Amino acid sequence: MKLKKIITIVAVALITVLLIYGFILLNQIFSPNTKFSENEVYVYVPTDSNYKDVQKILAPYVENMDRFDLVADKRGYSDNVIPGRFLLTKDMNSFALVKTMRLNSAVKLAFNNQERIEDLAGRVGSQIEADSLSLLTSFKDSIFLKENGFNEENVLAMFIPNTYEVYWNTTAFKFRDKMIKEYRSFWTKERVAKAEKQGLTPIEATILASIVHKESVKKDERPRIAGVYLNRLRAGMPLQADPTVIYAIKKKSNDFEQIIKRVFYNDLTMSHPYNTYKNLGLPPGPIAMPDITALEAVLNPEKNDFIYFCASIERFGYHEFAATLAEHNLNAKKYSDWINSQGVKR
Repeated sequence: MKLKKIITIVAVALITVLLIYGFILLNQIFSPNTKFSENEVYVYVPTDSNYKDVQKILAPYVENMDRFDLVADKRGYSDNVIPGRFLLTKDMNSFALVKTMRLNSAVKLAFNNQERIEDLAGRVGSQIEADSLSLLTSFKDSIFLKENGFNEENVLAMFIPNTYEVYWNTTAFKFRDKMIKEYRSFWTKERVAKAEKQGLTPIEATILASIVHKESVKKDERPRIAGVYLNRLRAGMPLQADPTVIYAIKKKSNDFEQIIKRVFYNDLTMSHPYNTYKNLGLPPGPIAMPDITALEAVLNPEKNDFIYFCASIERFGYHEFAATLAEHNLNAKKYSDWINSQGVKR
């Protein structure tokens, strides 16, 4: 009887110890273990990181790293680090922290209004792990360009401005491959047929759309402007688009930071592939990344008899249109007199 009593006491003591240990362990696992005041923060784990790297990344956000290490070891995370972008929320416990470090969060990547492929590479590189140089290299890969019908001058036409979901650790080449899929998805048979109706390929439609985009910020006016430029192309006239001259000035000087509000006669005589006053047809590539409204304006242009237009001084942001040169000259003089009165030199 005495032995049974001893065994019972020992068993109870052991169970008590195990229960206390279990309670302590559960408390370590499930009690809050963050030290940031924001409701949520994102952390970024670069490709090829190991567990020590993760510990350094999480150190500013985790209250007790030993508790995190305990769960990470038990859950096998310390031997299986995943690169990417991860969402931490305030008062997460160690179990939840380890769980979230396995859930790579997608980035809502957006781009628009880029003037050059270099600008696009920089814009994208600021939002994902791949840097601008690796992105630019992937965009300009000669084999890729040839296989998909692009060249270095017109490859910007491949990128449809929008917001895309991608993983932060997406490589430059995977991002590029996603973009060519998005391009093909955008250029449906219906859109290709509409471009062909205007005598354009998808790339040519994008080049013209980039000019329309630069000509007017007023989306409701873009189909009319597209109609004017298409009238000029069909008539065998030069496009005579001031935005292409501005682009030529920037490209020739390799200074895309300069702001040019006014084009002078001497600018129109400049020898440059993008000067549509001297060269017939479209320039070699887009002068900017047109948004979808500008693309749709080219695919669905207004049917009109206008050949000329210039900025309006009565409806700022809009233009005055004309079917004859005499009428246009009157409109142009009004604008010239007004801009001179404003003291705009360049």
